[in-house]
Amino acid sequence: MEFAELQKQMIAAMKAKDKEKKEAISSVIQAIKKVAIDEGHRDDISSELVDRVILKEMKSLQEQIDTCPDNRAELKSGYQYRYDVVSAFAPKLLSEDEVTAVLQEKFADVLATKNKGQIMKAVMAELKGKADGKVISEAVAKLCK
Repeated sequence: MEFAELQKQMIAAMKAKDKEKKEAISSVIQAIKKVAIDEGHRDDISSELVDRVILKEMKSLQEQIDTCPDNRAELKSGYQYRYDVVSAFAPKLLSEDEVTAVLQEKFADVLATKNKGQIMKAVMAELKGKADGKVISEAVAKLCK
């Protein structure tokens, strides 16, 4: 996802007077800007950085949904709406089968060691942002057996 496209979507939400969608996108934009400044990329925000922050925001929103008490339905629905808006901008993540295929294709030599820590170190550099860490870890665990 390009940062400029995210900004265009926020402007479109503002023009449509969709306050909730605008606020959800705005919070993601703020998080992206903060991370970009922290990493020293203030002027040139890469799509990789945008995708990484979007995935982090999704994880945070999912945690809020999961920990929200059931008797606070209005709050939970608000979190769910924000999650749905943010997930529309998220990159498509690889499934466990796709991760396993990539592991067997590109990392066969490292897999032969059966050292999960060493495998994860090599694999995460390649698959970070393309697949969920839990999915990668589960795939590596299955292949190490």
